[in-house]
Amino acid sequence: MRVEFEGKQQIYGHHLTVPISPLVPHEDKSIHVGNGDVEESLIIKGDNLYALKSLLPRFVGRIKCVYIDPPYNTGNENWVYNDRVQSPTMRAWFEQNKPVDGEDMVRHDKWMCMMWPRLQLLRQLLSDDGVIFVSIDDNEQHRLRCLMDEIFGENNFIACLPTVMNLKGNNDEFGFAGTHEYTLCWAKDRTQTTIGEFELDDEDLNEWLVDDIGLYKKGATLKATGINAPREKRPNLYFPIYVGPTDDVQVLDNGQQIPDGYEEILPLTNGKPMSWRWSKEAIARESHNVIVERTSKGITLYKKQRPQIGDIPTRKPKSLFYKPEYSSGNGTTEIKMIFGDKVYDYPKPVKLIQDLIALSTNKDSIVLDSFAGSGTTAHAVLALNSEDGGNRKFILVECEDYADSITAERVRRVIAGVPDANGPKYRRLRQGLGGAFTFFTLGNALNVEDLLNGNSLPTFTEMATWVYYLATGHAIDVSLIDDAGNTPFYRETTREQVRDFWLLYRPDVNWLASDASGFNESIAKQVAKSGRESVVYATHGLVPHRQLIEMDITFCKIPFIDTITA
Repeated sequence: MRVEFEGKQQIYGHHLTVPISPLVPHEDKSIHVGNGDVEESLIIKGDNLYALKSLLPRFVGRIKCVYIDPPYNTGNENWVYNDRVQSPTMRAWFEQNKPVDGEDMVRHDKWMCMMWPRLQLLRQLLSDDGVIFVSIDDNEQHRLRCLMDEIFGENNFIACLPTVMNLKGNNDEFGFAGTHEYTLCWAKDRTQTTIGEFELDDEDLNEWLVDDIGLYKKGATLKATGINAPREKRPNLYFPIYVGPTDDVQVLDNGQQIPDGYEEILPLTNGKPMSWRWSKEAIARESHNVIVERTSKGITLYKKQRPQIGDIPTRKPKSLFYKPEYSSGNGTTEIKMIFGDKVYDYPKPVKLIQDLIALSTNKDSIVLDSFAGSGTTAHAVLALNSEDGGNRKFILVECEDYADSITAERVRRVIAGVPDANGPKYRRLRQGLGGAFTFFTLGNALNVEDLLNGNSLPTFTEMATWVYYLATGHAIDVSLIDDAGNTPFYRETTREQVRDFWLLYRPDVNWLASDASGFNESIAKQVAKSGRESVVYATHGLVPHRQLIEMDITFCKIPFIDTITA
C-alpha cells in the first residue's frame, strides 16, 4: 500500500543523503560503572534524524525494541519542521520557521514528511526479530498506519492497541469523553518475531493447580465445537475414550478388550455424533493432560492448560491495553516524585513502557527511543532490569534543550535513587535502580573541509566503525576493533569466507596529508602475507589495480576524505 502526501517525492530518499555526525561524549554528564569497558547505554542530545543516521554504523540490525512517542500533531505542540531537504518547495516551508499549529493547512503533510525518513532509519536499526511501538492519537493514527504499512510492510503489522490512559474520560472532548490513545506495533519481519506474555499476579495464580508434571488449570473441553465439530467433518476424530474408576484415560486399538470398570465416552452433543479435538495418538500420548469431571449428567473431559512460557503461568496480552498503572496521571506523579515539581507535560507512565519492553525483548536487548522527552523509556528499562536481573541497554535521543536538564537528569536520579520517594510502590526508586550511560552531543557532520582543517577528526575506532558499515551494511562490535593501525582492525568470519579489514588512518591532519597515509606496495605485501581476502581503506592508493587483484586485496578510499597531497 502506498500513501501520497505533499513533499513525498522530495523526502522519499532523504534518509540516504543525511550525513553521519560523530557522537561527542561528555564525561561530566555521564554515569559510568567499573572500567567503562562494557558497552553502556546512550543519551544523545541532537536532531533525531542525524542521530539515527549516526547510530547506523554501530547499531544497524541490533535494536530489539523501538518505542517512540512522536508529536501527535494536534496543533498545540509547537513542533517545527526543519529537515534540510534540498528542494525549493520544501525550503519554502522551512523559511517560515514557525511552529506547526492548527492554522497550518499542510500540517499533516509536514508531519508525514518529518516521520518518513526517521521511520526508514528506525527500520534499518531494528534487528530482524525486532519490533517497533508508536504512541499516537486520532489526529494522525490513520496516516501513521499508512506510513508504517509502506515502510515496514502490511504483512508485518502486529497490532493497533487502544491504550486506556484516562479511565474517567476527558470531558473536554466533543461528543464522547476520551479514555484512550493508541499504541501501534509492527515487526521488522513478523516471521522471526515473538511477542511475550504477562506474568500472573498472586490472585491469578490461585486458579492454577499442581500435578506430577507441574502447574495446570482446566482448559477447553476435549470435545470439539464449531462448524467443523460434526463427525462427518472429521470422521477420524470420532472414537471412544475409556475412563477408569480412578479417572485414568485410555484409547484402545481395534480388537482390544475394554478393561473392567471402564466407562466408554463418545463425543456426542444432544445425541448427535461429533468429534474430539485430539487424535487417538495424541490422547494416548497426552492422557496425563486430560481432566475427568464427573457430574449428575455424566462425564466431561477437559484439556489441562499448561504454562506457555517456561515453568511460570503467563497470560497473553489483550488487544485492549489497560492497567490502572497506565493512567497518564501516574506519569505526572512519577515526574513530581523525581524532580519535586511538574517539569514536563504529559509524560508517559513507566509501567506502560516497561510492559511493552517486557513483551518484546530479552534480558540483554537494546531499546531505542528517538523522541525521548522526559526519559520514561530509560526509566522503564532500568526498572525492568531491576525486577528481572536483566542487562538491557537503552538509547535515547532528544533534540530539545532539556535533553540534559530533564531527560538525562531523570535517568541520573533514577540510577542513584530519589530520597524523597515515599510509599512501598516507590521503594526501588528511593533506593536507586543502578545502571550507567554516556551522554553525547552530535558533532559536525563529516565533510572533507572539516577533516582537512582538523575541526572534525574522528577517532580510529569511529572511522573503523563507519567504513566497516559502508563496506558490509552491518554493525561492528567496537570492543573487537584493533586500533593498532599496523594490523587488520577486524577479521570477519562467515561460512563462505574469512576477510581482514584494514584502515590506514590517524586523527592527525599532518599525517593524513603525508605520504605515510597512502596504501603503498610495502603495506600491500604485509597485508597479503595472511593469504586471506582483505579490504583496505586509506586516503589514497599507490598499488596498481591488477597487482591488488593478484593479492586478493580490495582497496577503498576513505569516503569522507578527498585525496590529499602534502
